Amino acid sequence: MKPLSRSFYCRDTVLVAKDLLGKMLVRKINGVIISGIISETEAYRYKDDPASHSFMGRTERNKAMFGEVGLAYVYFTYGMHYCINAVAKDEKFEAGAVLIRALVPKHGIDFMIRQRKTNMISNLTNGPAKLTQALKITKKQYGEDLTKISNLYIMDGINVKKSMIVSGPRIGIKKAVDNLWNFRIKNYESL
Repeated sequence: MKPLSRSFYCRDTVLVAKDLLGKMLVRKINGVIISGIISETEAYRYKDDPASHSFMGRTERNKAMFGEVGLAYVYFTYGMHYCINAVAKDEKFEAGAVLIRALVPKHGIDFMIRQRKTNMISNLTNGPAKLTQALKITKKQYGEDLTKISNLYIMDGINVKKSMIVSGPRIGIKKAVDNLWNFRIKNYESL
């Protein structure tokens, strides 16, 4: 299986966020594959999105959002958690990224259990900080090319029909709350 092409990410950030549902996030550590089906995402654009890290312009932290599509934008938040995004934008915007909020664990579940120190499968990767901890994603993966087979990439997974997608407000933000750019797979627990 090949990683998603760069052109997949070279589209409107909101469309990419929807289309990432059902894809598989793959992490390779010492030859071991750890992966999960992407079950929840959020789109963050640029000047039309006050909730986006890129809204106020380019900084050292968010520079990946302004760079080449298909790269990983990993940031540290609340002084304790990492979150992973895939840089995605079309020609209308200088910046954009999709936050990967949740996964359904598929491979390397024993590794995830050790990383998260819980054996509750439903609680392993059901949040953005939980999934980065489970897959051991840190700032070291900042800028990693998700379109190439490496230590971190995204590939096809399962087919998700439009009827399976639920959208709503993004979680934990106070600005641009009317943008219904949180997308998740209905009943993803059964995937």
